[in-house]
Amino acid sequence: MQRQNQLSAWLFSLYPNQTFTLAPASADASFRRYFRVTFADSTTRVVMDAPTQHEDCKPFLHVGQLFEAAGTHVPHVYAQDLTQGFLLLSDLGNTTYLQALKADNAPQLYSAATDALIKIQLATRENELPPYDEAVLRRELNLFPEWYISKHLGVTLTAKQSNSLERAFQRILANNLAQPRTYVHRDYHSRNLMFTEPNPGILDFQDALFGPITYDLASLFKDAYIRWEEEEVMDWLIRYWEKARQAGLPVREDFGEFYRDYEMIGVQRHIKVLGIFARLYHRDGKDGYLKDMPLVMDYLRRACERYIDLKPLLNLLNELEPRTTQTGYSF
Repeated sequence: MQRQNQLSAWLFSLYPNQTFTLAPASADASFRRYFRVTFADSTTRVVMDAPTQHEDCKPFLHVGQLFEAAGTHVPHVYAQDLTQGFLLLSDLGNTTYLQALKADNAPQLYSAATDALIKIQLATRENELPPYDEAVLRRELNLFPEWYISKHLGVTLTAKQSNSLERAFQRILANNLAQPRTYVHRDYHSRNLMFTEPNPGILDFQDALFGPITYDLASLFKDAYIRWEEEEVMDWLIRYWEKARQAGLPVREDFGEFYRDYEMIGVQRHIKVLGIFARLYHRDGKDGYLKDMPLVMDYLRRACERYIDLKPLLNLLNELEPRTTQTGYSF
C-alpha cells in the first residue's frame, strides 16, 4: 500500500490540477506491476511500477526508444522517475493477441506482427544492445537440468545422460551462434503483443539483445500459450521469409536452411522456457505456468524427432518422461 501511495503522490506532482483514478492493469513474471490511470476526461495512461531494488528501468527506456524509432507501436514514455522506479506510459489497451486471435483473423494479425518484427530487425545496429552470446544462451539452457529435471521431475541424471544432454547443448549452440544476428525482443508472443491500433502494440521488451535472427519467430509461432497447425505456421513463416529477403535482412537464401535455424533456436527456447516455468513454480510459488508445460514439451519433442542431431536429446526426454497427451489451445 505504501508503494501505491508513493505512486499516487508522484502522479499528483505531475498533474496537480487534475483528478484521476488508479486501478491495477496487470502484473508479469517479474517484480514489475502496472496500473491504469484514468483522468476526468476519460484519457488513460499506464504507470509501470518497477521497484528499484529489484528492477532497472533503463533497459526498458533504451529499447523502447530503439523500437519506437524503428516505427513500431510501443508504449510512449510521458514521464519518468528512475529514483523511485516509476514510468508513465501510453496505454495500449486491455486486449492481448492471445485474447484476440481466432482462426479467421490469425493471418492478418500475424502478418502485422511479422511486419513489426522486420522493422525492428532492419533498425539493428551493432553494439547498441548486449550480445545474445554463448554465455547467455548456455545459461538459459542450464535452467533445464537445474529446475526442470532436478527440481520438477526429481531426477538425478546419470553420467551417460548428462553427456547426452551436453552433446545436444553443443549442437544447439553451434547452430544458434552461426545464425545472422539482429535485435531480438526475446519474448515476442501472444501475451506481449497487444490488439490495438496499429497492430501490434509491443510490450515487455526490456530484455532485448543482439542475437539470432530467427529467435523472435520461434517465440511468435511456437508460442507457449496458443497452438496452430504446422501447415499454417509454415505458410506464415514463408511469408515472413519472403518479406525479410525483399527488405534486405540477412536471412538464409535457402528456405530449408532458414527453417532449420528456426527449429534449432526454437529448441533452445523451449528448453529454457521449461526451466523457467519450473522455477516460477518451485522457487516463486507461481503455478499458473504448469498448464503450459505440455505444449512447450510437445514443440521440443517434435523438433527433436525431425533432426538426427537431436535424436540423443529425444531419447533422453523419453527416458525422463513417457510421451503424454499434448495440451494447449488449438483451433
